[in-house]
Amino acid sequence: MSGKGRTTLRLDKVLTHMGYGSRSEIKKYVKQGLIMVNDIRVKDSGLHVHPETDMILIDGEQVIYKEFVYVMLHKPPGVVSATEDNRDRTVLDLLAPELLAFEPFPVGRLDKDTEGLLLLTNDGKLSHELLSPKRHVPKTYLALVSGDVNGEDIEQFAKGVTLDDGYVTLPGELVILEQERQGDEVQSRIELTIHEGKFHQVKRMFESVGKKVIYLKRLRMGNLNLDASLKLGEYRELTDDELGLLQRNE
Repeated sequence: MSGKGRTTLRLDKVLTHMGYGSRSEIKKYVKQGLIMVNDIRVKDSGLHVHPETDMILIDGEQVIYKEFVYVMLHKPPGVVSATEDNRDRTVLDLLAPELLAFEPFPVGRLDKDTEGLLLLTNDGKLSHELLSPKRHVPKTYLALVSGDVNGEDIEQFAKGVTLDDGYVTLPGELVILEQERQGDEVQSRIELTIHEGKFHQVKRMFESVGKKVIYLKRLRMGNLNLDASLKLGEYRELTDDELGLLQRNE
């Protein structure tokens, strides 16, 4: 095949990776004469091809190969950020089969009751770079907090707060958006940007100053913003520009 010097892959592996069926199904398509590579009808599903340069057709449809998939999900509450769970629905349960064929996984996690931006990919290198503690990739959250969030909290968060296990967080940027008072009760709507990802970190940071998070949504991860047009549970693949923004965080 063409593309001398490039990496080759088995044809059936390429097609299963792209969601065209199992290896046995690909073998059946070959027997039925439905698969062509560079205008030659394939007789062996184990044929080695150059997936990025060879012209592969299944029943006349061109296969556009890609190695990685990058999905922006507006995670709804009640769904866990995992690839499998014995009790609850996972974020993978929200994806279409053609995306599941890439075997994506969530980059980091959002708590079960937290909503907002979650990236799913099969690109292990990018995931590692975004999650590496050495990188301090910022994450911005919108939260509704029970309690009077004030200037003292802004100053405390800017220094770093001590969590319940004694860990002192990196400095965070806290912005008070609005407050609503009902008698003695105060609710504060805030944005908080943190530069690490400890377990339940936003909730624990507010608990350390005597307040409670009652709603939490992630708006941004690194340079990637949640698409405001995505409703809860909706997703789409990243644009090239968005992927470029994320890769600049590496």
